[in-house]
Amino acid sequence: MAEPGHLPAGFQELEVLTVGTVLLLEALSGLSLNGLTILSFCKIPELRTPGHLLVLSLALADSGISLNALVAAMSSLRRRWPYGSDGCQAHGFQGFVTALASICSCAAIAWERYHHYCTRSRLAWSSASALVLFVWLSSAFWAALPLLGWGRYNYEPLGTCCTLDYSRGDRNSTSFLLTMAFFNFLLPLFITLTSYRLMEQKLKKKGPLQVNTTLPARTLLLGWGPYALLYLCAAATDMTSISPRLQMVPALVAKAVPVINACHYALGSEVVRGGIWQYLSRQRGESPLRARDRTH
Repeated sequence: MAEPGHLPAGFQELEVLTVGTVLLLEALSGLSLNGLTILSFCKIPELRTPGHLLVLSLALADSGISLNALVAAMSSLRRRWPYGSDGCQAHGFQGFVTALASICSCAAIAWERYHHYCTRSRLAWSSASALVLFVWLSSAFWAALPLLGWGRYNYEPLGTCCTLDYSRGDRNSTSFLLTMAFFNFLLPLFITLTSYRLMEQKLKKKGPLQVNTTLPARTLLLGWGPYALLYLCAAATDMTSISPRLQMVPALVAKAVPVINACHYALGSEVVRGGIWQYLSRQRGESPLRARDRTH
């Protein structure tokens, strides 16, 4: 892996600075919103429920994505990657772990909401803990495979951040990208779509829906779909035919997902939003959250 000493072909300095600024805004927004959500879960007892444990897992994963974006932003603003080849491997691994954990946490939340609204039974702590443990162990397993030889981490086209290497086009990289995309994008997307569709069909008969059944799947599809499409193109065609600028679009889109998730799963929930407000206002005594549904 060559250390980039100058800007790669296809980019101007202003474009690199623009990418760095966008990444910085995404990183700071994601860290602020998800960090606030995490602190509220830690400080407000009413939010400590099995269902909210899955939202906490998502907030932790999204904070990791935003932290990864912050490193990429700083490197882009410096117009070079300063951490060497080993730093690139670590950056790629950390970003991949948290990205997979975010995607799978969304699928787990979708399944939990279907379970809650359609069976009217609360998720047990043991089940929620097992789901969270599975999500993170599975994510770490898939993210470790490129370090062990199946797949590879390398610089993004910009040369200031690192991700899965989709440019080689050999059998090793192609088989990993396609297998990974099936188990970690298409399968979670199917679970999310199916859970919310079944929930919508059942709850429509009883009145207005209490949750947004379309935004989660749309966020997964629009936020991570560009990466999946890029991997598919890498398996089917020569990546030199695709503009380096266009290859950077999936990274910029994906780094915005933590902000959208925080707005939907945390700020979009009356209970979590109330907990955040209670944390910010330092209220004491009996909380109005006790009178609400604590699961969502």
